[in-house]
Amino acid sequence: MDFKSVSFYRPKMEYRRFGKTEKKVSVITLGGMRFKHGWEEPRHEIPKDTLDQCRETVERAFQQGINLIETAYGYGKSETVYGIVLNDVLKVERESYLLMTKGNATTAVAMREMVMEQLATLKTDYFDFYAWHGINTMELLETACAPDGPIAELLKMRKEGLIKHIGFSTHGPLDVILKAIETDLFEFVNLHYYYFFQRNKAAIDLAQSKDMGVFIISPNDKGGRLYTPPQKLIDLTAPLHPVQWNARFCLSHSAVHTLTFGLPATASFDLLDGIFPAPAPFAPNDEEIKRRMDDQRALDPYADYEGYDMLNDPSGLNIPEILRFRMLLKCYDMRDFGIYRYNMFQEKGHWFPGHIPTAENLQKVDISRCPKNVPIIELIEETHRELYKPKEKK
Repeated sequence: MDFKSVSFYRPKMEYRRFGKTEKKVSVITLGGMRFKHGWEEPRHEIPKDTLDQCRETVERAFQQGINLIETAYGYGKSETVYGIVLNDVLKVERESYLLMTKGNATTAVAMREMVMEQLATLKTDYFDFYAWHGINTMELLETACAPDGPIAELLKMRKEGLIKHIGFSTHGPLDVILKAIETDLFEFVNLHYYYFFQRNKAAIDLAQSKDMGVFIISPNDKGGRLYTPPQKLIDLTAPLHPVQWNARFCLSHSAVHTLTFGLPATASFDLLDGIFPAPAPFAPNDEEIKRRMDDQRALDPYADYEGYDMLNDPSGLNIPEILRFRMLLKCYDMRDFGIYRYNMFQEKGHWFPGHIPTAENLQKVDISRCPKNVPIIELIEETHRELYKPKEKK
């Protein structure tokens, strides 16, 4: 394939204006978080099977009309292998695709050093989009946006032409996301939003009012491991695959511009045809599937209680997420996804914070904030019994 002359705009792909950036992005983005051996050190040494996987994935992505590639400094080998494949192996003309990366240095000096290293690693003179990676807490928001801090330095680099557009990514709670958007420092936001997690719709609406680009993170993996769905979910979204219907759900919001399809992306590429034309708003057939999906919540008497009034509980438990995993198990048979995510809670991290419900932690739960008809302790204990898998001792 001649990547110097190939047209990336195949009819089946769709493109949306990425807010005030004015860039036309494919509604599907190629992510790069989960390459083979991707987290092994040293980060700049690329095994052959990693290189082959990246080359195959990039080729397939371009064949499908994808024009945006997304990576991050924190994704291990990802930037290195993309730099090699795009520039040395496939020799793709830089103007024929858009490139987004991310980083989260905490000072202006460190931010510039990181960006310059990333430019060299990705073998490019500029980034179309650069996001401060992981504004997940108010403290991190303050650090990122401090006077003469990292965002201020990114703004300088934008004036220099090294970065075209600045945004932020977040796994944080809604109040943090809204506060970050309200700073008016950013042109786009990367956040979580999909059928099984609609909490951030208010942030998307606010971003739309400011004409920001909206990038949806991990709709197929953190959105429910939809590439390996339970049979019940397959039946509910028929005749569409859950990946297809969830993508159509996300894209039915006109302010959503692109969804990242991460690795193993090549399997997901086979499902792209069922996504287009993406409806905004929903088409009648999509509404019928949504009705079936919504009706499943009636199967459990506590499924509609999401627990957001118990955020920042003194127990340290991530009660809204615990209840969400329980609902997905009870109403959609999503046990594998629940096990996968439940056991990723971080007691000391900010990417997916949450303590394990030990007897001591359960005693700290502030049940006064919970509706009296919701047996919150029992629901937490039930979820833990069903989904917790103790880590094997090495």
